[in-house]
Parts: sequence; C-alpha cells; structure tokens
Amino acid sequence: MNKRRLGAGGPEVSALGLGCMGMSEFYGTADESESVAVIHRALELGVNFLDTADMYGMGHNEELVGRAIAGRRDEVVLATKFGIVRSANPAERTIDGSPEYVRKACDASLRRLGVDRVDLYYLHRRDTRVPIEETVGAMAELVAAGKVGHLGLSEVSAETLRRAHAVHPIAALQSEYSLFTRGIEQEILPAARELGVALVAYSPISRGLLGGTLPPAGELPDDDFRKHLPRFTGESGARNEALVAEVRKIADEVGCTPAQLALAWLLTRGEDVVPIPGTKRLRYLEENAAAAGIELAAGQVAALESAVPAEAVLGDRYPDMSSIEQ
Repeated sequence: MNKRRLGAGGPEVSALGLGCMGMSEFYGTADESESVAVIHRALELGVNFLDTADMYGMGHNEELVGRAIAGRRDEVVLATKFGIVRSANPAERTIDGSPEYVRKACDASLRRLGVDRVDLYYLHRRDTRVPIEETVGAMAELVAAGKVGHLGLSEVSAETLRRAHAVHPIAALQSEYSLFTRGIEQEILPAARELGVALVAYSPISRGLLGGTLPPAGELPDDDFRKHLPRFTGESGARNEALVAEVRKIADEVGCTPAQLALAWLLTRGEDVVPIPGTKRLRYLEENAAAAGIELAAGQVAALESAVPAEAVLGDRYPDMSSIEQ
C-alpha cells in the first residue's frame, strides 16, 4: 500500500484509509466480530488510517475501534471527530464548537478509544455560533497538551478553512468527494492546496451507489439511512442508477469493479487526496484495498469523466444540507 502525507507536516498514511462508521450505525445491522476482523485485516493489508467519530453509534464506534487496535496502537494513524452532539432521540442533533466542549469531547473520546493521544482530531461540523478561531484555538491547546497530534476540519468552506489555518496549521480537510460529488473542486479543494492541507475524501463510492450492487432504495432495510437520501430515491435514484451503468461499462473495460474504478479515479486527483471508503465486510475491504493498485490511463480517466459529468448527478447528499458550508 502506497503512502500519502496529510498536510505539510502531518502524518504519513496509507493511500486508502478505512471509514469505520458503518460498523456501528446507519448502514443496517453490523456484526461486531466481523467489524474487528475488518480492522485487523486492514492493518495486514497496509491500510493504517482509521476514521471514526464520537457521534457514530453515540460512542460505540470509538469503543469498537479502541478494542480492535488494543496492543497495536503503533500500527495505526487514528482519526476521530467531535462537534455533533446527540441525545436520547437518535434523530436529534446539535452542533457545539465551544472551547469548553472541545476539551470535554476530546477527553471522552480518549477514554472510549483507550488511548492517550489521537493522531488527527477533526471538528466534525462548524458551529456557526462560535468563531472558528475560538474553536481551533481550543483544539490547538489539545496539541500543546499532547492529547492530539494534528488538527482537521470537516465540511467547511474555503473561507473557514483559511481562517482556521491562520490560527493553527490544519493537516486535513475531510469532505465528501467522489465521481458523484465534485463541488469541492471549484473553491474548496484549490484553497486546501493553496494552504498545503490534504483532502480526506469520505463517501468515495457515494455511499455504495457507485458500487452498482445496491437494491432500489425502497428495498433497503429501515435502519439503513440511504433509504431516505435524495440521491437514492425517486427520479434522482433512477437517473443516478443510469450513470452507474455507464461507470460499470468502463470498469469492465479496465478489468475492475465499479467501486474500484471510483476509488482509482479519486487516487488520480492528486497525491494530497486520501479516500477513506467505509465498510463492515471483509470482502468489500479487500476489494477496496486492491483499488490502490489500479493505474488508470489518461484516456480511461477522460472517458469516465465524460460518462459522468459533475452536473449530471441528481439529488442532494443529505435530506438536510443546512450544516454543510458551501
């Protein structure tokens, strides 16, 4: 597995990481023993960049990741996030970027993970009530205290990224980026490159849509949140499935799966782009990891982008996009 660096002075990570969210929530039932096996297999394959957050499973995901890496901490570049606060009502969420909450959330994450330091600590969503300078200033104190190695932000605008970076170096910006989600190419990705900030691409297979194996949204289990996502339903779902069929044609020519093609395409976007496909299944982990070895010719990249123009994908990424800075 090739390596890429997060930011000018950030950690070196595997070119593909592993998103662990689905091991605890959002994508239907997961088997905990298989989830731990997935993490162990990822490390065997050289996938050392693990991504979690305190909100995934309301703390369960951090605990699971902590158990999986116990005794193997030195093999892992560990990233977690804070800022989305949940309550007993699973659908209720608020955003908190106050300095007091920054400190409280970090200590709680360290306890759940069973570690004394995380390598990369993200603000999951910006709290518009708190100046970003105050939030990042408190995060910088965690670096000084040795609890955090490097800082990251998730789903912020170019302006917010610049303001944050002026307070303390930001190693990575985590945003949704895939063949189906390319809006960040206009302003956000150029700003990150201007500042020397790496782009960690979540949902690089568009929540499985680019894998070409999902049933229609109406047939998904009730505990699979994709059942209600705009891109998966109605006219948008039908249109996007037609685009996936075009991706499959090119994948067949390349000799890989549509999911692998989507990941290989992202890896051509630049050495500063690190996709973190999520999975809770061993077979998908191994399929995804193998994508790092696929080299696309310029003509294949051009054909793929021609088949799936950025503006062709229909539907918002979430039912409520209000917490996403554009």
